[in-house]
Order: sequence, then C-alpha cells, then structure tokens
Amino acid sequence: MHRPDGHGPLLAERGLTLEFAPTSVPPQAVSIIGTGSYVPERAVSNDEVGGPAGVDDAWIRRKTGIASRRWADPSSATSDLAARAATAALRDSGVDPSEIKLLVVATSTPDHSQPPTAAILQDMIGAENAAAYDLNSVCSGFEFALNSVTQLIATTGGYALVVGADLYSRILNPTDRRTVVLFGDGAGAVVLGLSSESPGPTVVAGKMCTYGHLSDVIQVPMGGSRLPFAGDPTDELRYFQMAGRDVRSFVTTTLPGVIRAFLSEVGVDPREVRHLIPHQANGVMLDELVTAMGFPDLTHHLVVERYANTGSASIPLTLDIVRRESRVTEGDLVLMAGFGGGMSVGLTLLRW
Repeated sequence: MHRPDGHGPLLAERGLTLEFAPTSVPPQAVSIIGTGSYVPERAVSNDEVGGPAGVDDAWIRRKTGIASRRWADPSSATSDLAARAATAALRDSGVDPSEIKLLVVATSTPDHSQPPTAAILQDMIGAENAAAYDLNSVCSGFEFALNSVTQLIATTGGYALVVGADLYSRILNPTDRRTVVLFGDGAGAVVLGLSSESPGPTVVAGKMCTYGHLSDVIQVPMGGSRLPFAGDPTDELRYFQMAGRDVRSFVTTTLPGVIRAFLSEVGVDPREVRHLIPHQANGVMLDELVTAMGFPDLTHHLVVERYANTGSASIPLTLDIVRRESRVTEGDLVLMAGFGGGMSVGLTLLRW
C-alpha cells in the first residue's frame, strides 16, 4: 500500500497507519523522557537459592557480590513484569499509551515462542497505535533495542516505548551453582521522544557489536528448531547454561577495548565520562571491568547486590533508580554498557 501523495509506503492495520519519513529528513536528537521499572515482591535470599546448589550465603557474596534477588510468582509471565515497568515509564513521561508509535520488548524469556511478547504488552497497556515487536540479544537486548529505535525516532519523530524484561527464574537449573545464584526477574522501560519537544537525557551515540564465534558461551540449547523440547522435563538442555570463565574473560579483556574504541569513534575523551551504568551481571566481575577500563573520575552504578542479574531488564532498571535518586548532575556524560549472549555488546552514550 502506498500513500496517495506518492511520498512513500505505509502500513495499514485496523485503519491505523505507520508512516516513514523520507530518508532526506535529517536526524534529530532523541531524549529519554520517561523511565520506569518493576521487580516482583518475592525476595529470594542467598541461603534459599544456594541450598539446592550446595553453596551458602558467604560463597555467593564472595563470588558475585549478590545478597538477594526477586523472583516472580508462578502466575506471572514476562509481559506482566513488562506492563508494570511500561506503565510507570509512560506515567513518568506524561505520554498517553495511544501516542506510542513503536513498542519494542527486549527479552530472551518471552511469554511464548509466538506471538511476540510486545504484541501482548501492546494490548495490556492500550498502546493500540504502536507497531510492536520483540528483540532478542540476551542481556544486551535493551541496548540493541534502544539504539535501533533511537535511529527510527530521530528521522520519523513521535514517541517510542522500549522495554527490557526477563523472567530467568523459569529457565534456571536449581542445582547449578554457576547460574542459579546469579539471576533475578525484573523489567525496566524508557519512553523516547525528540529532544526538541521533550527534554531529558539525550542520546549522544550508540554502538552494537556481535561476536558470533562465541555464540555457544551463553545458551539455552533446547526449545528451538535445532533441538525441540523432548519429553523429559528434567533434561538439563532446557536450562540456561553459561561458560562463566569465558564470559569473565570477554568482559574484562574484550569489552574495555570496545568501549575505548567507541568513545574514540565519537570523539569523546574517556576523562569526560562521569558515570557507567553497566549490565548488572556480577558485582565482582563489574568491579574488575571498571579497573580494566581505567577511566578516571568514573562512578559505576550497581544494583546487582539487591536484584542480581535481571537480564535485559538490568540496565533500564538501574537507569530508573539512578534517575529517581538524582545521582547524576545535569550535563554529565553517562555510558550504558550491555553485554550478553551472542556474544554481544551494546553501548549508549547519554548527555544528562
């Protein structure tokens, strides 16, 4: 279907249209104009999660810096967590759900393999005018979604809602101490709009990288077309699996170089970056990352002790907390750094 004025294609569904601006329109600055987050009420202690895995509170704190995490109740799905965070972000932005043009859910634990969780969320929050889709880049998914959607909004205008949500407690092996102690459930969301229309932290630049030769470092082997679910519900291949030492090596040796290269590409001196909001993977590992980066005057913001690793939710969850607690001064440069299965890296530089 084409526009009657001949200026380009449109998509029509139930009488609604999504128009794409001509490519000649110069991109505009995009801001985060609202944030929101949600974690389930149930707090799970290290003793509770560590018992079946044969480790105690002291071991978990020493290895990960995690003291507790939140797990969803059996009746909840990823979309339920996403809806709570999305509603909070919309309220914070003052944007009505019907004004949302794009709705993207970054998750690797969708409600179903089909339909997309974003479509379910669209209906739950009343964002009936939004084109909705999922994006899976595991724990770097929110950064991939944020950077991609920013480019679209920069040229087309309007408002977008980007949600990172994961419910990892459903795919963890309770006896695997390498993984079960690390993860919590949660969701975080941001509303994006043109900076000229709505002030807020402005997206300066973004970068996305994938290292496919490391795609087996983090995986859930069973449940896709390569290896469908078998009849044995105890088959360990249906659980989340991670080569922890390989992940640590990637984060502490590869990621610092990627970050420095990114800042060089956009003409930013590392000394100008005041804040780091990283993916909340492991508190001990993140301390090692900051040391390896070697940036002076850098404050890194962690909530991993309270909420553990919430997957694609961890960066927007932390961002919301940082913003609500006014931890950043206007004008500061903030670097958000996501990393996860793939292996993948997503970076976003914000001017507060």
